[in-house]
Amino acid sequence: MTASASGPETAGRRGAMVDRLLSAGVLKDGGLREALLRVRREVLLPHAYVRVSGPGADPIDWRLLDGAHPDDREEWLDLIHGDESVLFQRDGESLDGLPRGPVTGGHMTSMSTYTPATVEALQALGLAPGLRYLELGPGPGVSLALAATVTGPGLAIGVERNGFLAAFARRNLGLLGVGAEVVVGDALDGHEDGAPYDLVHSGFGVPGVPRAWLDQLAPGGRLLTTLTTRTPSWPGRLLVTRAADGRIEAVLRGRASGYRPMLGYRWLSAVEHRAAVRERPGTPRPTRLAPPPDDAHGFWLAVAYLAPGLVRDFGAETLTVVAPEDGSWAVAGPGEGTVRVHGPRDVWAEIEEVHARWERAGRPEEYRVDFGGDAAGVQRVASAAGRDALTWALPPLADPTPAPPQAQGPGRGPAPDPGAVSRRVP
Repeated sequence: MTASASGPETAGRRGAMVDRLLSAGVLKDGGLREALLRVRREVLLPHAYVRVSGPGADPIDWRLLDGAHPDDREEWLDLIHGDESVLFQRDGESLDGLPRGPVTGGHMTSMSTYTPATVEALQALGLAPGLRYLELGPGPGVSLALAATVTGPGLAIGVERNGFLAAFARRNLGLLGVGAEVVVGDALDGHEDGAPYDLVHSGFGVPGVPRAWLDQLAPGGRLLTTLTTRTPSWPGRLLVTRAADGRIEAVLRGRASGYRPMLGYRWLSAVEHRAAVRERPGTPRPTRLAPPPDDAHGFWLAVAYLAPGLVRDFGAETLTVVAPEDGSWAVAGPGEGTVRVHGPRDVWAEIEEVHARWERAGRPEEYRVDFGGDAAGVQRVASAAGRDALTWALPPLADPTPAPPQAQGPGRGPAPDPGAVSRRVP
């Protein structure tokens, strides 16, 4: 497929998209606003997959929209200018000559992050003219094009593992003339040839920060990534800054959404237990802990690390947390002050314990990360100093539970659907 024609129609769509982001209070940076109006998304995203199957389907049914086909054009334009992720590549496929219409099987290996998340990330980094920008896992290149439009030509570079995707993005970015470069490589190694960088943005989640990313960050620079665990439910966003004297400060905050994990990490899922939970929600018992609100991100982030192996089913009617590998779950209710528990693992007791510790620690919403304060180079997280602080060590980059080999993405080893943003995954 080739880039679809641009014109007043697509300019109007970009304007409506920007107005929507402004009205929602998401878009605040003037330079990024101008970039969003200028970057022709239809050039970078000339096609898009739509998932037809529901959660848990295997194989999955898809439909490919071709932006150049009149029967697909309106739906495609709505999708690429909307507020959802754009599904772009299955199983590392070549992106030229894809047939439009229904297709069965495969897994998404590249997506374009939904626009509000892209805007928030680029604003958090502090894009400005003249800054050197490194994008790790740029996919089809939307955020890379926006960054290059702000920084200026020759200053933005992306590192993409998938050769088909890198070539496709390189060609389309060339058509836009924004002066961005895409190289093929392992994003976990960064890109030493262009270092140091003022801004580093990772488009996929990592369990810990690769040393190369820190080493390639310039004094005064900022690095933004998702710290991933095996649960998609409670992600954390990490902002790293390097002071002029070389000292590094890193702040981790819980978020409602985050980037999907690097290759080699496999998320847990509650979907396959959904029917069993409905049939056997568990034995009721009293609890003093009311279901914590979804926006208590600092608490839920602590749960992801201090009670590992749990995943939230956001498709359930009441708060439901599952331990898939233990055949256990907790379901809030049926009345106030009660909870139902099932299985050998008391999921709710673990949540109660983490909540009590979080309360004693002062209900922290952010945590500090220390990169290698000991001889082993272990990266450690702490809410504060003192006896009641919440602390944990980040896991290593290697993961013992690789995903099926057909799924590919921007880092080492296989993993499902990398490079996209998770928005309350079931």
